[in-house]
Amino acid sequence: MRGARPTRLPLAYRLVAFLVRPMLMALTKRDWRGVEHLPMSGGFVVSANHISYVDPLIFAHYMFDNRREAYFLAKESLFAIPFVGWVIRRAGQIPVYRNSLAAAQAYRAAVDAVRQGKAVAIFPEGTITRDPDLWPMRGKTGAARVALETRCPLIPVAQWGPEEILSPYGHRLRLFPRKTMHLRAGPPVDLSDLYDQPIDTRTLREATDRLMDRITVLLEEIRGEQHTHERFDPRRHGVPEIGDPMKHHEIGRSKPGSPTEGGTA
Repeated sequence: MRGARPTRLPLAYRLVAFLVRPMLMALTKRDWRGVEHLPMSGGFVVSANHISYVDPLIFAHYMFDNRREAYFLAKESLFAIPFVGWVIRRAGQIPVYRNSLAAAQAYRAAVDAVRQGKAVAIFPEGTITRDPDLWPMRGKTGAARVALETRCPLIPVAQWGPEEILSPYGHRLRLFPRKTMHLRAGPPVDLSDLYDQPIDTRTLREATDRLMDRITVLLEEIRGEQHTHERFDPRRHGVPEIGDPMKHHEIGRSKPGSPTEGGTA
């Protein structure tokens, strides 16, 4: 059994957990693995692949029940929603201002949170993957930048199952029959050889590619299949990096692979 939480949760965080956790327990089954890789003390960055709008809830549930609650970088539009924005701000989540000079504020806030001993959750793809088969696509460098500056553990996590509840950019929930949420954390990504390098584009890209490689391997284990093609890069394919790509560019979508059986509920 894991020990006590390293930091006291904000009241709003506890309120959301009190309301949402029983619903997730009732509506999903869980195959959670790799919990031993989540540090029990000190700040760190934890990064997962992004496949559905419900990812943050599923990812947060995994982290919360394993006593390392996550503080997410979330797009600023969520903070503008009446009441919802107030709650997530009070819960200590961090707004991200995309394609803006204010984006540096999110980076500084994430660094400060790690130094305060928190687990900072960053989806390195920045949005739901554009890969037609839902494999992790080319990552952005924010998670690596925070990890390199703070020299904290960078924990990769793969998740599979949320897309069965709500398809990418979908709007219709499919709650029944209950779906299994497969989450698997891996050992920290080794960045020690990069600590004394300048934190420049080359170093950040190397660190980010290592992270995406590790997430992909974990997802291969869950799905029981190999990722065989080059990592999808939205810029090379002319796909918008934010928003619903299907509204702008038809990339095609084949049926994603199914996860292997044998997990625990």
